[in-house]
Amino acid sequence: MAIKLDSSIIRKVAMALSGLFLIIFLTQHFIINISSVFSEKIFNMLSHFMGNNFIVQFIAQPILIVGVLFHFIMGFYLEWQNRSARSVKYVVYKGSANSTWISRNMIVSGAVVLSFLVLHFYDFWIPEMKYKYYDFLAEDPNRYHEELVHKFNDPIKVILYCISFFFLALHLLHGFASSFKSLGTDSRYYYSIDLFTKIYAIGIPLGFCFIAVFHLITNIVTH
Repeated sequence: MAIKLDSSIIRKVAMALSGLFLIIFLTQHFIINISSVFSEKIFNMLSHFMGNNFIVQFIAQPILIVGVLFHFIMGFYLEWQNRSARSVKYVVYKGSANSTWISRNMIVSGAVVLSFLVLHFYDFWIPEMKYKYYDFLAEDPNRYHEELVHKFNDPIKVILYCISFFFLALHLLHGFASSFKSLGTDSRYYYSIDLFTKIYAIGIPLGFCFIAVFHLITNIVTH
């Protein structure tokens, strides 16, 4: 039987693909940020390259923004669709008997992550755009590490940062593995995929929290 282009299957596949795309960005973002812990020079070099590369700034970055908007809008739509279906078929829906707490509350973890992204754009991306395209300040390839460290000098901000990544971990624990299932991955690989996605979902958010706490402690010790 042919699948209609507006079917829920098509929407779930699109949701899965957008999620995997954002995971690629998250991984790249983590690799650059973790370098700030080990080498100021390498972090400055990578950040300068990403911040001044035409393809990254004017092709990849707009695609990323569209990907973020699409993923969250589609996520909210699918959640609304699921809740509407439950209200009609409430007799057969058994809540925790059919799904985990994380899967039932993806909309909550997603909303927290989206809120964090908005704040992250406000705190990092907007000042960067202002620096380059509004103030037209001379580009300093060695400024990035100092700017990053300065962002983590407030304990309250670091705590909120880590709470956001806790919710990201919850979101990834269900969403990452589900993306592969939505794409029809062979069931023989489910165990390996599930293990990998769990390690990633816990390890990457912990890594980001480590970066923030490391720079907070560095700020306290050096000042």
